[in-house]
Amino acid sequence: MAPLAPLDSLDGLIEALRRAADRPELEVGVGQLEHGLQCGAILRREHPADLELAVAGLVHDLASSLEQGPRDHGVAGAALVRGLLGDRVADLVRLHVPAKRYLVSTDPGYRSALSSGSITTLALQGEAMSPDEVVAFESEPEFRSALTLRRADDRAKQPDCPVPGLDSWRVVLASLVER
Repeated sequence: MAPLAPLDSLDGLIEALRRAADRPELEVGVGQLEHGLQCGAILRREHPADLELAVAGLVHDLASSLEQGPRDHGVAGAALVRGLLGDRVADLVRLHVPAKRYLVSTDPGYRSALSSGSITTLALQGEAMSPDEVVAFESEPEFRSALTLRRADDRAKQPDCPVPGLDSWRVVLASLVER
């Protein structure tokens, strides 16, 4: 699949997120945009001082919603947002897929808690990490935050879950873009 062009404006980012609403459901009853809004809301509520983490939750599946395959959507999403939202947000987006593989490798109950969609994509993403991959992942500077994002990602699949809409994110997104 051809790489997506990096986003270069707040309006372009908002429009890309809005287009996610037109994509097929991520899980039964949960659309792509709803999933990102839920994930961002969870992180914003549980980690109010870490707006970059919350924004990473909002945009973590953006590349997937723009028709990038599930295998590479973390890397593609990071490339999409790095220039606009900064290195930390991009690194968290990049790491949310390996974080799932890491948790499958290190948490005995994690796989059984995954949604059916996440189990399907896990197979495409490489299944559990090898011991060497675990060590390499643990050396990532954003290792712990990536796990926090991943766990919020897993919980952000609730049909009809009331969360603030995309417009509520404009000021937060603008603050990161202005940096």
